[in-house]
Amino acid sequence: MAIKRYTASADTTIVNAYQPNLVTRGTGANMGFADVVETFSVYGRQATGSQELSRILIQFPIATIITDRAAGTIPASGSATFYLRMYNAQHSKTVPEDFSLSVLPVAQSWQEGVGLDLETYKDLTKGNTGANWMSASNTSPWTGSSYTTNDCVGGSYRTGAADPQFKVSFAGGLENIKMDITPLVEHWIAGTISNYGVGVHLSSSYEASASVGANTASAPILPLTGGATKSYYTKRFFARGTQYFFKRPAIEAVWNSAVKDDRGDFYYSSSLAPAANNMNTIYFYNYIRGALTNIPDLGDDNRVYVSMFSGNAGNTAPSASALLLAADNSGFVRSAASTVVTGGLVSTGIYSASFAITAAATPVTTLYDVWFTGSDATVATSSATQYLTGTITPQVIKPTQTVAKPVYYLNITNLRDKYRSEETARFNVYIRNKFWDPTIYTVATTTPESTTIASASYRVYRLVDGYDAVSYDTGSDLATGLSYDISGNYFDFDMKLLDPGYAYAFKFAFYDPALSSWTEQSEVFKFRVESYEY
Repeated sequence: MAIKRYTASADTTIVNAYQPNLVTRGTGANMGFADVVETFSVYGRQATGSQELSRILIQFPIATIITDRAAGTIPASGSATFYLRMYNAQHSKTVPEDFSLSVLPVAQSWQEGVGLDLETYKDLTKGNTGANWMSASNTSPWTGSSYTTNDCVGGSYRTGAADPQFKVSFAGGLENIKMDITPLVEHWIAGTISNYGVGVHLSSSYEASASVGANTASAPILPLTGGATKSYYTKRFFARGTQYFFKRPAIEAVWNSAVKDDRGDFYYSSSLAPAANNMNTIYFYNYIRGALTNIPDLGDDNRVYVSMFSGNAGNTAPSASALLLAADNSGFVRSAASTVVTGGLVSTGIYSASFAITAAATPVTTLYDVWFTGSDATVATSSATQYLTGTITPQVIKPTQTVAKPVYYLNITNLRDKYRSEETARFNVYIRNKFWDPTIYTVATTTPESTTIASASYRVYRLVDGYDAVSYDTGSDLATGLSYDISGNYFDFDMKLLDPGYAYAFKFAFYDPALSSWTEQSEVFKFRVESYEY
């Protein structure tokens, strides 16, 4: 599982725009229950040089993110990216073009409120709960950016040099927002900035200009002498109250959780391959009573060590002499004889080590990996604690006389018809060459041949309308990447990402190095997500 979505816990729109009579401003209006939020700037509509603005406030359940991180559901700081996701809401009004929005941390607590009216601004708070242009709540005004008691309007935001601030540009007015706000979320998690959410509004050069002298402690005008002298209206996004499940504003945590265990696809070093391709990564999984658990005695660095031993068919134990190894750049060779490499903790209870190994004149058919800890350089001492002795069937890289044109058959071997909306499921993907042509003897005596795909990704779409509920993420995050181990490819999927009551389908894409592109496979795997009340 490499995607977690945290839907907004509060949102509203605040305005200093005029009501339709062009006499009374809607500064006391609240739109906390509206199914959309909006931002705009109108210059000179009521009078020459008049200013009318709309701004968005959104807050997110950071406490839930903190709980998930403590539980290991999302990885530690530096290993996850947090995106602000907001989705365009189409409407009949004019949309702005060639503009930018600023996303700033809000500096004080505010109330969502229960207003709905985005047209005439008649849902006034009048002492009831809800933020508006003049007040953060029914008891507190907005305070200045210097965090004094000076009154201000239009919200209070952190704009100091050390405060995370973001900007997104739009060519037209119909785009969504997918913005990396990781620095701010990490501040919220650490508690170094209080979580009051973010304000989203037109950047200062696009908000309508107004003279400095027009602003007083009680006036609704923002002094923007360098602001715009043209109008930019209206950019709308779906709010958290929208009926559209996939359009709600959210923070999306993504990370690359793919485990790439080469135990079942292990190769000897070859002069035919670049040095990086000669490296193999193998894993060790420490399950205690069915749960992955860290080894308690490894210390803060969580180092484990691996040595390799040779064997042949029929051997029941490794031979006495450890084999020479070469470690990758992330580890180091522990012993002077290069027979031990350092491994480390990947995630809770999962350890890995990477190295290359050269075949003997006559390559052996079985290698044994011994995982251990201790102060000595080899495993053959009483001070070493051995954790696991695994087996590996290594392969030798061989050139061919033809151009590879792989075509695959694939199947999710454990796919069910239905899944609960609250569960996270693991899917095992069997893959083989479509034109595998076994003999009768092969069919009768062996397990069907399988192929490991090193770079594979999935997407999920809704069957009723083809909507991409989870798109391929094949960039640096690789949040939809498939893992693999000795049993083949697999991935975990959180059903909370999907709207229950609908049927969905998985599709897969494999990276083709020859084409330097991803190729979607033809198979479709359908399932349904249900929400059970009892």
